[in-house]
Amino acid sequence: MIRIGIVGCGRILPAHLRGYRRLREVGFDNFRITALCARKIADTEMYAKRGKGPPQRPAVTNAPGDPLAIDNEYVSDFQKDIDVALYDDYEEMIEEGPVDAINDFTSHGMHHLVASKACENDKHLLTQKPLAVTIAAAKMMCEDFEANNLTLGVFENWRFCDKARFMRWLIDENIVGDPQMFLFGNVGNWWTPDKVVARTPWRHIKKFGGGIALDLGVHQFHLARLLLGEIVSVMGTTHVVEPKRHYINADGTSETMNCDADDVFNASFTTQKGAFGTLTASWAGHGEGTHFGSGPVLYGSKGRIQRDTLTLDDGSTHDIADLYRKRCDPDRKEAEFPKGLTNEFASAQLDWIRAIEEGRPPQTSGREGLADLAAAFAILESNLAGRRITIDEIIDDSVSKYQVPINEHYNIQK
Repeated sequence: MIRIGIVGCGRILPAHLRGYRRLREVGFDNFRITALCARKIADTEMYAKRGKGPPQRPAVTNAPGDPLAIDNEYVSDFQKDIDVALYDDYEEMIEEGPVDAINDFTSHGMHHLVASKACENDKHLLTQKPLAVTIAAAKMMCEDFEANNLTLGVFENWRFCDKARFMRWLIDENIVGDPQMFLFGNVGNWWTPDKVVARTPWRHIKKFGGGIALDLGVHQFHLARLLLGEIVSVMGTTHVVEPKRHYINADGTSETMNCDADDVFNASFTTQKGAFGTLTASWAGHGEGTHFGSGPVLYGSKGRIQRDTLTLDDGSTHDIADLYRKRCDPDRKEAEFPKGLTNEFASAQLDWIRAIEEGRPPQTSGREGLADLAAAFAILESNLAGRRITIDEIIDDSVSKYQVPINEHYNIQK
């Protein structure tokens, strides 16, 4: 049994607890949540036991499918046999707590700090995306965990979404053909025109790893890499359209903050296999929101996948879920949706737990997270340099102007 300690009891935690509950409901019993840690003990009490402690924070959105729309989940909902230890110091929890492995659900700038303490104490780690606040910090995390033979994963739920699985299967079976082009973008759909994202001001501060390129760009690039292969180069532009944003406090008062991290990015990329794509994302935009292609769009040499539909060159259309259900090999189905799991949070956690047990990297390993982060930072570095940036330049830190003040702020050494 793997004893898991969770650092960070913010608004994303209910989605993770729901994932763990789903695992228990279908019969996975090889883990326990044994510790919770937050800056205030009262915050841990919100999630430990139903009917005890302060009320949970309300969900910050009602957008369908958004994990931040989930609330009202407790450890006690799926775990009755072990009480959860509560901490307000993550170092104490990692050093002295009843834990074998750590979930890090803190802000971006904390990831390398939690990782360092976990590695020092021989604890496996699954950290929220993005992997780290800079490339130097991310490489340090990967190297340290590899040197100590510990499992490092980044929580990238997009990989485990059903549509991502369906699209990858259509490529593997040569139904859509060789991937050629990928398009993904939205403007003005969430937190617009000038709301603070998820009521977390740090997301708009550069030195804390804020900005939409690091927050959403890593998601988009992970999906692009899953479908089209490794990214070679990126040309990007970023903007701060709304330099002031506001949020509502719990008492109903409004606060305004200054923002210096990007709230819009545009990027074009190329891959090792000759495919290419365009990505756009924005937390800004007045009026009605816009989705380009109603979600990710993949063009292959035999057809196009848009949303739920495959359109082939002969003009026929097919529901991708229906194709997968009827034609996918049963062993692959079980591997991708164990015991019928369709909750991507549950699937991601299960893969990490199994990776620890089997002594292998998880599907979303630290190295995978580093590749996603490098592509996202390539957008930001390209915007400063005014030219196309290669991923190699990002990984070897030969192009890192954007990251210099962040590394200095956290005293991160290259």
